[in-house]
Amino acid sequence: MAECWNTDTGEAVYRSRDAVKNLRIKVHIQRVTSTAALSQHLQQEVLSQQDRGAIELETLTSQGQTGNNEEELVVGWQEKLFSQYEMELFQNESACQTPLDRQYHTEVKALNRAKGKRNHRIFTYTDHDRYTNCLPLHQLQHSTDLLTTTKSSPTFLAVRMASIRHRRQDRRTMDCNIPKSKIINWEPTEEFVKSSHVVNNAMQTMHIMADLGSPGRLGQKENECLLVTITSDGSGTVVVKPDFNKGKEPYRILTEGEKREVWRLTLENVSTSMKTEEKDREQNMYKDLYVRHKEYLNSLVGQDFEMPPVGILRYLMNGEIVSAKGFEYDNLYIHFFMELPNNWSSLPFQSLSGVTQTCRTKTLGKENVAFFSYPFNFEAFYMCEKESEESVPQWPVLYFKVLSLDTWQRYRTEGYGYLLFPAIPGKHIITCNTWRPLQTGTVSALRRFFIGGSPELEDQSYVRIPGTFKGDRLSRFGFCTETTGSVTFNLHCIQQARSFVDATMLKKRRQKVFDQLGGFSQQGAVCTILEAFQRARRKMQEARESLPRDLINTTSQLKIESSA
Repeated sequence: MAECWNTDTGEAVYRSRDAVKNLRIKVHIQRVTSTAALSQHLQQEVLSQQDRGAIELETLTSQGQTGNNEEELVVGWQEKLFSQYEMELFQNESACQTPLDRQYHTEVKALNRAKGKRNHRIFTYTDHDRYTNCLPLHQLQHSTDLLTTTKSSPTFLAVRMASIRHRRQDRRTMDCNIPKSKIINWEPTEEFVKSSHVVNNAMQTMHIMADLGSPGRLGQKENECLLVTITSDGSGTVVVKPDFNKGKEPYRILTEGEKREVWRLTLENVSTSMKTEEKDREQNMYKDLYVRHKEYLNSLVGQDFEMPPVGILRYLMNGEIVSAKGFEYDNLYIHFFMELPNNWSSLPFQSLSGVTQTCRTKTLGKENVAFFSYPFNFEAFYMCEKESEESVPQWPVLYFKVLSLDTWQRYRTEGYGYLLFPAIPGKHIITCNTWRPLQTGTVSALRRFFIGGSPELEDQSYVRIPGTFKGDRLSRFGFCTETTGSVTFNLHCIQQARSFVDATMLKKRRQKVFDQLGGFSQQGAVCTILEAFQRARRKMQEARESLPRDLINTTSQLKIESSA
């Protein structure tokens, strides 16, 4: 009389557009006794033999299968069913500590006045219950082991996810705003990274439990057993562990203790399915919603590109200060600003300068590298004054200064550099070398080391030839410098112009025609154009005569047929 059991107790993930509040699960538990096993065995034999009836099964069916040995209940999502232990606990108002406990106290009193509850052994722990939040991980593992015959160790992610609730509750704060735990760990270890990187979505949990104690010993915590766990998030994902039976064998529950009783567990999804009309109505509603949202986005974007005025070049740059390496001191930050040459302008609210965050260096090979990954964007306009001008004479320049500031507030200049905006649109990765002014002598080196401070440029545009310089040669004779490190930029440049290229090409063609007509009067210019037209017509006639005759005849026939 060996019975087959379902040993697949893994979780199943379901996704539905329907609200999770409509979920209904039928839970059926039955104690496996000798009489019930014999009755089931004889029933299988009789059903296999068609010549016998089922009359003798009625005499072998035990009346004890109903009541204490069997229970079937339909449970809704987050439906609270009290256990015998909770019925006795919440009867006393003194045991109620939270508003939820006082609400349970009112419900228990109402159930007692209504002559009891509809459940006997099956009960639930909802997401707001303190037993759900404090349910130990070992108890969950132990209850899961009762449902399977093979021991399975939980994964690392399952262990970390199970401890999320405890870490939230154990957190104590100094006041209402500042947590006592460290917000930022500046030197994380590998173990800290592994233990902290946990998927932490907003999930709601519900446990369906059963009190598998003897009929006279209900209400004891050690007899509680976890039957099924349902977890759901706000995006329509429902996780059920173990999965519904779906016509398979029941699950086997083996209790602990002297008796070692065996129970059958059957789970069934009895949620009300949507009608065809309701499904069609919902699909049409979603389609209408998506169409309206698409139209709203199209109205925001528009159908046409935003074009600059005629004769104006629009320059957009999305840049990133990637890293800096090769500098003497740590805790680096970069101050930068843009310089616009003549005929260049920017929007009034456009910021032309910026400062990065302070970044500690990391040793890679033989150099110390500081990774900033600091983004910036810039938009400028160039106005062409002369129609004959075909290229931009000067492009904007980005000047930057690398500085260091340690914990003793010692400020040092590490290097100066500049970046000329690329004239070609697209992606550019540029590394700019830097230098800093050097003051000879031991006093300057000691000052830089002990108290900070170093020579600086009064005008930072003197890193290259300034745009305001009007002379022929810029002399830096006697100016001592020292080569320091380098800064890497990642740039994405876009250029947009209306009639900036096309107008130039038209002007070239028009100038070429006028050059051919140069020195003639208006009448002579017209005659020259007519002569050029006659030459082009003669060339076309000569080309036609050189074609094969059969091809010309076929072409003429096609023309006649088309005209007819």
